[in-house]
Amino acid sequence: MQLSSNVVFRAFPKLAAGVALTVLVAACSDSGSDATKVSDAAGDASVNEVKIDPVTTAAVDLPDAEGDVDMAEVLKPGPMKEMFLGDPEAPVKIVEYMSMTCPHCANFHNGTFKQIITDYVDTGKVQFIVREFPFDPRATAAIMLARCAPEDKFFPMVDVLMQQQSNWARAQDAAAALFNISKLAGFTQESFNECLTNQKLVDDVNEVRKKAAEEFGVNSTPTFLINGKRYPGNMSVESMSALIDSLL
Repeated sequence: MQLSSNVVFRAFPKLAAGVALTVLVAACSDSGSDATKVSDAAGDASVNEVKIDPVTTAAVDLPDAEGDVDMAEVLKPGPMKEMFLGDPEAPVKIVEYMSMTCPHCANFHNGTFKQIITDYVDTGKVQFIVREFPFDPRATAAIMLARCAPEDKFFPMVDVLMQQQSNWARAQDAAAALFNISKLAGFTQESFNECLTNQKLVDDVNEVRKKAAEEFGVNSTPTFLINGKRYPGNMSVESMSALIDSLL
């Protein structure tokens, strides 16, 4: 299993320049759509609705795939160490692209993710890979801090950042909010500053996002690449479980 102050604001212009691809970022909202969307010059990309039986979870419709992806290409090593949970030989591979400031990603991680880990990852049926797709400088800073933490604290730090998303993502003093959370993972002011001014890490995070957008058609968060199919939008435990069961 892989477990896998002001300096922040001085670093943010660098981060902002790094994350500005040829895309426009749409606001992420908990109401309406179940994903944060990115659109290009051609216009907004549609996000399929996850269909959930409102009466019973015993007959949940499978979510609709938006398209196909080459999982062999998806699973090739990138510029950073892959952060995943589960057995690399598991029959179902899930790659999630997420933005740390997206409420839909937080909803997924604070709910569905934990149950999927218990039911399918810990039982050897799923390998779950988490990858970066930041929408803004704060999202980039947050995932950089998770990357800079000791490897065994990556997933715990992502968990805390998602649980406390409203406290730092919308805070007036993002530097202080992020530093307070980072101290839980052992960061000092010096290591915090060093992480957020690491240009190579900024570049690597953006390379992961750029490849996802250009090669795998990712344009919203969360987006899941599962055994050769692309599924945009948050999923309930019931919906994702039904999809995984159909692949076993």
